[in-house]
Amino acid sequence: MKLFIASDHAGYELKEHLINYLEENGVEVIDKGPFELDKTDDYPDWISLVAQEVSQHPDQARGIVIGYSGQGEAIVANKFRDVRAGVYYGYNQDIITLMREHNNTNVLSLGAEFVSKEEAQRAVDAWIETQFSNDERHIRRIRKIREIDIRR
Repeated sequence: MKLFIASDHAGYELKEHLINYLEENGVEVIDKGPFELDKTDDYPDWISLVAQEVSQHPDQARGIVIGYSGQGEAIVANKFRDVRAGVYYGYNQDIITLMREHNNTNVLSLGAEFVSKEEAQRAVDAWIETQFSNDERHIRRIRKIREIDIRR
């Protein structure tokens, strides 16, 4: 699995932290930017780079996108075909499990303002480790989502 990561200025510090954490734990991470803190950047510019990579290989690649709330980042990522981004901004780790088991998310969007570095690490670990359930009902639902995608 290839893991792509990007952020905006609000998520830059957490992105850098997660890259180090993941690499120390043997995960290959491909940083799509930004490569320096720029408080005037626009998240679609960076997030779209991750989503494009995941869209091209939705079963072999995953992405992590990070912004202030994670909401805008997920909206951008979900514009790309075969990308299923879910937002996590703390409190209940069960959300991470459901994202993967039920929705087979291939992009995790984090709200840097709402999660600590340690909570983000736990969320990322759980998201990477949790497998899609392959239950017929979830496969059927994901297929229906793909069929109603009007951006083809």
